[in-house]
Parts: sequence; structure tokens; C-alpha cells
Amino acid sequence: MKQLEQIKRIKALAETGLVYAEDEYNRERYTELKQLALELLASVADKPLSVLDDFYMPVTDYPTPKVDVRGLVLNEKNQILMAKESVDGKWTIPGGWAEVGYSPSACIMKEIEEETGLITNVVRLMAVYDKQSHPHPPQPFYVYKLCFLCRLSGGKLTPGFDMRGAAFFDIDDLPEISKDRILVSQLKQLHSMAIENKTEVYFD
Repeated sequence: MKQLEQIKRIKALAETGLVYAEDEYNRERYTELKQLALELLASVADKPLSVLDDFYMPVTDYPTPKVDVRGLVLNEKNQILMAKESVDGKWTIPGGWAEVGYSPSACIMKEIEEETGLITNVVRLMAVYDKQSHPHPPQPFYVYKLCFLCRLSGGKLTPGFDMRGAAFFDIDDLPEISKDRILVSQLKQLHSMAIENKTEVYFD
């Protein structure tokens, strides 16, 4: 994990250099450094270099973390709304990558409705998780995860077209969790914060 994060950091530094380099000498060296980082990443991730080349878009601006939004929704029994991912067949609270043109709150309300059929209103921001600081599986991106408390306001519980299921679960009887998207420890923290009405925002 530490090696992967170091390689991603080297890649980000190389991309920053390419954005700001003013002469061909430095551009060549930053390009070479980025290529070496991709080769190391391919080795660590056990993926062909060609796959990673296609995976990353060319960087033309300062590289920054990607943003993932997640929504905690509780019913009258304080059960957690969860959706079953088609990709890995495991469960998570609704959410996904933030979209350009949508505010964070608009993004999560949209994701919840698309994945579960339920309409919600955002109550407040609960946590900002740096995925590197938590035991998520390794991945190529550096990610910040924004978790919001949301309140049900309508709709009908129906899995989205790209989901295998949607249901409410007791905090002590959770299904198999998609650890790339959320961790049991995070779910328990968020659930406790909501039940105890803690209004401070957890970060990192």
C-alpha cells in the first residue's frame, strides 16, 4: 500500500511538472518520470501498461484528488439504506463520483434516487474521508470521500438499472460490504453520529 501511494505521488509530481514546465528540456524529463511511474504502477497493480495508459486522461492542469460522494439514509427503525453493486455483487451506501455541473449535495441526491428510487434531502455533511488514511483496497486514484446525512422525502424503494438490489439493513446485521466504496468502521461511525445527533464533521 505504501509503495502504491508513493508511486501515485511521483506520477502526480511529474504531471504537475508537465503543466508548468516552460522549456523542452524539463518537459522531456517530466515525461520520462511520468512514464517510469506508470511502469511501476503497472508492476504493482499487475496490469498491462497499455491498460493504464488508456485509464488515465492526459493531464493539462494541476492534478488533484478525485471526489466520491456518499449518502447515509436511515429509516424510522434507524436502519441504513444500501445498494448492491453490479460490479462486485457487494453492498454500499448510495453514491459515486461527483459530477461536473452538480453541487456535492445535488450529486448525492441524484445518486440516491438513481440507485434506490428514493427521494431525499441533504441534512448536513458528516465526514470527509481521505481513502489513503483508511484500509480501503488500493486503487490508482487519490480519493476524498464526502459523506452526507440525508433524509427521506419520497419515492419507492427500487434498485437502479445498474444495481442488483436496494434495501435497509440493521447496523448490527450488515450484508457483505464493498470495501472499495465504504468500510464497516465508517458505516458504524456515521450511524453513531446520526443517532447521537453529533453535528461536528469528521475529517481525514
